[in-house]
Amino acid sequence: MRYRVDQLATTCEVSVDTVRYYQSRGLLPQPEREGRVAWYGPAHAERIRQIRSLQKKGLTLAAIERVVRGELGTADADLAAAVAAERGERADELLDLDEFAARSGVPASLIQAVEREGIRLGRSADGRTRYTSGDIELVRTALRLLEFGLPLGDLLGLARDADGAMRGLAERAVDLFDEHVRKPIRDTAGDDEGAAQQMVEAFRELLPAVTTLVSHHFRRVLLEVAEDRIEDAEA
Repeated sequence: MRYRVDQLATTCEVSVDTVRYYQSRGLLPQPEREGRVAWYGPAHAERIRQIRSLQKKGLTLAAIERVVRGELGTADADLAAAVAAERGERADELLDLDEFAARSGVPASLIQAVEREGIRLGRSADGRTRYTSGDIELVRTALRLLEFGLPLGDLLGLARDADGAMRGLAERAVDLFDEHVRKPIRDTAGDDEGAAQQMVEAFRELLPAVTTLVSHHFRRVLLEVAEDRIEDAEA
């Protein structure tokens, strides 16, 4: 069976633009060409279904590229899906800017101002910026800070500095997990299914432990600084 691009899109329940975008990223094999007509086959349809299935699990297109090239095995793909699940980024739940602004109650212009400062709220999906429902409370909290009178510029500067510090800390934490958990499991597990289960279980146990340590430590340090400031002012 052969399909023109519009027929392939209809068969796979995606848009023609999506098919062409996947092709531009190298996710689909090149079609056969007869003159100016491109013909696609069952392998293209199966690949699109595979991509959509992985997207629904939350994998990014960059991760999916590695899966279809054979660079990312089943175990790592399952780990990537577990990470995406914790982030709350199912592909069918992503919002565009207007939807995100409407549901959060935060003006789109403010969201864009935050992103211009280098603080990433959105993510790329099918070549477009998308937002998650899980970040709605985050931007609502930021709006409440503004309502207390904190200057926008100063608040953005604080957020930018915090983002940079946290990303550096996160890089180190992920390096430790990769070196001392993921790689040993991958090297010693008897099969991909067993490795996937061990990796996902380790990730799900370590994630809350690490985030609790970091958040509690920051809260303690913040309160210590606040107390020192009060004591200095009274002195």
